[in-house]
Amino acid sequence: MSEKKGAVVTIDGPSGSGKSTISRMLAARLHYTYLDTGAMYRAVGLKVRQAGIDLDNPADRPRLVKLLAELDLQLALAARAGEETRVFLDGEEISAAIRTAEMGLVASRVSAEPVVRQKLTEMQRQFGLQGGVVAEGRDTGTVVFPQAAYKFYLDASPEERARRRWEQLREKGQEMDRQEILAQIEKRDRDDSSRALAPLSAAPDAIIIDSSVLSVEAVVEVMLARMAPA
Repeated sequence: MSEKKGAVVTIDGPSGSGKSTISRMLAARLHYTYLDTGAMYRAVGLKVRQAGIDLDNPADRPRLVKLLAELDLQLALAARAGEETRVFLDGEEISAAIRTAEMGLVASRVSAEPVVRQKLTEMQRQFGLQGGVVAEGRDTGTVVFPQAAYKFYLDASPEERARRRWEQLREKGQEMDRQEILAQIEKRDRDDSSRALAPLSAAPDAIIIDSSVLSVEAVVEVMLARMAPA
């Protein structure tokens, strides 16, 4: 493997397409750092909820701006396969608290706020300056790192993504109705794809991979093959 040294690799796609697992595995194979941008939006969503800020109320806008200016968000970036990014808000670890379907919907709503996207995009680009990063999210290849050396877009059918999410939650001891999960996924797809600011979409130069019937290992091998020199 002779990938570009210190390159930035982006992996975008909808919820449940396998981005997180595949991004962690690819980062480990490349000896790169894994950057979970979605965790950052979930953390801000949690902070907004804790502060009782109503994003639909213009009167709360100054409070949101102040919250972002004072944001104490730290990531313990994962560098080994199987590790999730550890997230700390105001010095307290919130990794488990933000990994719920509900917080995914909150993150989608928060990510539609221009001031939030500006703040977190700046933070993400700072992480990327070091190079050697696999960045996972919904706009890493289109907005955050448009000049990334390699861009991938993962997709899968809504039904398959709901099944995967249901299994993940069961492994964590959380029981949810699969149809409810499917409804949440379809709602988030609509919200993320239709928003005016940085909508979910594949970059024009991204390599699109449908992971519906592919194993995690197979997807990673496809990516590595596409990154290999001609």
